[in-house]
Amino acid sequence: MHLIRVFVTGLIAAAAAAPLRAQTGSELKPPDSTISEARALAQIKALVEERVKADQFSGTVLVAHHGDVVFQQAHGFASLVPRIPNRIDTKFNLGSDNKLFTQVAIGQLIDRGKVSFDDTIGTFLPDYPNRDAAAKVTVRHLLTMKSGIGDFFGPRFDATPKEKIRTTRDFLALFADLPLEFEPGTRQQYSNGGYIVLGAIIEKASGQDYYDYVREHIYGPAGMTNTDSYDRDAEIPNRATGYTKEATDGPGGRRINRDELPGRGSSAGGGYSTAPDLLKFASAVHENRLMSPELTTWLVTRQEPAAQRAGVAAAARAFGWLGGSPGVNAAFWSSATTGYTIVVLSNFDPPSAERIASPVREILARVRP
Repeated sequence: MHLIRVFVTGLIAAAAAAPLRAQTGSELKPPDSTISEARALAQIKALVEERVKADQFSGTVLVAHHGDVVFQQAHGFASLVPRIPNRIDTKFNLGSDNKLFTQVAIGQLIDRGKVSFDDTIGTFLPDYPNRDAAAKVTVRHLLTMKSGIGDFFGPRFDATPKEKIRTTRDFLALFADLPLEFEPGTRQQYSNGGYIVLGAIIEKASGQDYYDYVREHIYGPAGMTNTDSYDRDAEIPNRATGYTKEATDGPGGRRINRDELPGRGSSAGGGYSTAPDLLKFASAVHENRLMSPELTTWLVTRQEPAAQRAGVAAAARAFGWLGGSPGVNAAFWSSATTGYTIVVLSNFDPPSAERIASPVREILARVRP
C-alpha cells in the first residue's frame, strides 16, 4: 500500500509547471541547444527502447503535435499469464490522472451557474460529517489542494474489503468525519479526499451519478470511447493488468496489483483510458469543446475568470497530471504553447511512465522548426 500513498501525489501544476525531472541513461544536449523534430523523435525512440530493454517499462507512449500523432509505440504485456501484448489502444489504469476529468466537470458546472469557486462544501452537502470543513472549505480550496482534508488511504481503507469501495459515498465514509489537517487556505497539501468531495459536489449540483456525468459530459463530447471507471472484477477487453514488484513472487518478479485496487475508481483517480483517448481529451480542451474559453483558460493557466477579465497576464497554457500506485503509472501533459501532447501509460510501478515522460518533455522543449 505504500506506493499508492506516495506516487498518487504526482501533481503537475497546470500553470507554469516546472519540467518533470527523471534520470535517464540517454545523453541529452545542453538545454539551450535546438534540434529538429525528426532528431527529437529519434531520441525519444531510443529512450523508450532503453527503458524496455532494462525491464523498466511496459505500456504505451504517444506524442502528438497540434493533434497529429508524430510518435507512438506499445511495449510489454497487458497480461503476463496468458501473454497478451500491450497495444497502442490498450486501456490502462490512470491513477490520479482522473482528477483532470473532475476539474473539467467542476468547470462545466461553473459555466452553467451551478457551482462557484467560493461555494463551501456545506452549500451542496449540508450533512457533511465534519461541520468545520463544511463551513470553511470552498470549491477553490478543494481544487487547489488547500482544503486541509487528508487522504482516504489509511486504516479504514485497509480494513475495508476493496470490492465494497465503489461509489462516492463509499469513499467519503473513509475520511469525511476526520478533523482538518490545517486551516483551509493556509497551505497546500495533496488531497485525494478533497477530490472525492468534489465528486460528491458534482453529483449534487448536476443531479447525476459522478460516473454518468463524466461519461455524458466529458468522454462523449470528446469522443473518448475507451475511457471509463470500470469495475475491478469485470471482464473488460483490452484492459492492462497492473504488475507490481511489491512483495512479489509472480512471473518476472512481479505480482498482479488486484488487492490494492478499490472495487471501482473515483473522482480522485483509478479510472481507465488509452493514449489515443487522452489525446482526444487534450484536443477537446484546447478547442474549448468542453468548457467556455474562460474556464478552459482557468484549467490550463490556473487563472480564474475574474483575473482574466481584470487583464492579469496569464502563464503558459499547458496542463497535465501524474498518477501512480503499485502496478500503475500514468503521465499526461499537453501544451497549447508548443502544440505538443505527451501520453505515457504503464502497468508497472512508478516511476516507469514518469521516467519516460520527463525526458521526453525536455527533448521536445528543444525542438525548433
